[in-house]
Amino acid sequence: MRTKLSQFGLELPKKLIAQYPSANRDESRLMVIHRDTGKIEHKIFKDVIDYFDDGDAMVFNNTKVFPARLYGKKEKTGAKIEVFLLRELNRDARLWDVLVDPARKIRVGNKLYFSDDHDNDILVAEVVDNTTSRGRTIRFLYDGPEEEFQKDLNMLGNTPLPKYITREPEDSDRDRYQTVYAKEIGAVAAPTAGLHFSKELLKRLEIKGVNFAELTLHVGLGTFRTIDVEDLSKHKMDAEYFRISAQAVDTVNAAKERGSRICTVGTTSVRAVESAVSAEGLLKPAEGWTNKFIYPPYDFNIATAMVTNFHLPKSSLLIMVCAFGGYDLVMEAYETAIKEEYRFFSYGDAMLII
Repeated sequence: MRTKLSQFGLELPKKLIAQYPSANRDESRLMVIHRDTGKIEHKIFKDVIDYFDDGDAMVFNNTKVFPARLYGKKEKTGAKIEVFLLRELNRDARLWDVLVDPARKIRVGNKLYFSDDHDNDILVAEVVDNTTSRGRTIRFLYDGPEEEFQKDLNMLGNTPLPKYITREPEDSDRDRYQTVYAKEIGAVAAPTAGLHFSKELLKRLEIKGVNFAELTLHVGLGTFRTIDVEDLSKHKMDAEYFRISAQAVDTVNAAKERGSRICTVGTTSVRAVESAVSAEGLLKPAEGWTNKFIYPPYDFNIATAMVTNFHLPKSSLLIMVCAFGGYDLVMEAYETAIKEEYRFFSYGDAMLII
């Protein structure tokens, strides 16, 4: 039987979409799902430590979100334009893939101006290509050093909160919409399962003997793109860049060979490790682009546990979680979460599947 998109629909009350993070990272709610018994527990996130022992491994995505949303104006008309930086195509030429809104007003050759709070033009960009209906390629016209350019981009950019967070970004979002272990700049959305880990909780896990493996997967907008086919075997994911080091591989494979628990933090970590499996079923070093789409039924090679947030109905993220936790159990857990008024999406509560 084909796995169908309509199987993953839910009636989600708008009031459950978290607009702000919890006061403390590790004090959001945590739902624990036991795949072997079907038991569902309600905890606080810092209780996650109780489910791991000496020798277990946790896999973290250390991608770092950059302030990807810019507001500018079009030359001559001064029309307001929102530019969402998707990815850098060529550093030397300062070429970027972007989304523009409203798209219909932007043509090849148009210049866009980005100003500071005092209306001083700081950056100028030229549209060099129309790539899709909404997408464009732009070149920043900037003669200074790369360091200065990045500094200006950072100053002008806004934290790219997802559209379902309907308020304006605040200064605190620069810190909170970022994991405490974020290192590698390149994501336009946070790997949100990791937002629940505080430095104190990581230290407590380390003292308990849990080993950490870091990988990088730069989260793109494709992760959140709506699926428009009913037959999931026909859905194509956008490719995202990932890298897994030999050090991370050694940590994960040592845990696997010991029979210890391997917990992937977030769906992005799952996609990365499942994109780098050797013929022997072990993790291998890898670097490149993955468009892997995981949907039921799927045999997972690496992870034996997963930390994740509560995701959008009919999203590739919910579908992957169902593949990992079992369709019936995960859908039951989501109905329970709605009934118990858990907070959903990026700034919401968490789930541990073991």
